[in-house]
Amino acid sequence: MKYLIWLLVIVLAIWVFKRSRRVNSDAAQAQPPATPATPANMAVCLHCGIHLPQDEAVTGEKGLYCSTEHRAAAQDRNPV
Repeated sequence: MKYLIWLLVIVLAIWVFKRSRRVNSDAAQAQPPATPATPANMAVCLHCGIHLPQDEAVTGEKGLYCSTEHRAAAQDRNPV
């Protein structure tokens, strides 16, 4: 019985040692968080007032819109 207890203690010690090494190696290999991308220029829809990235905006003669439906609702047309 005494040998069984010692065997369990040794196996538990080995398990704890291996687990702590695995956690430490995972933390060492973790990449630092990537820097966020540069912020995009924002535009405001002239019809509803929502803010959206300027490269996603729909252009009209009077200004920028969030969709072609809002450009049509504002009675604006596509610039030439």
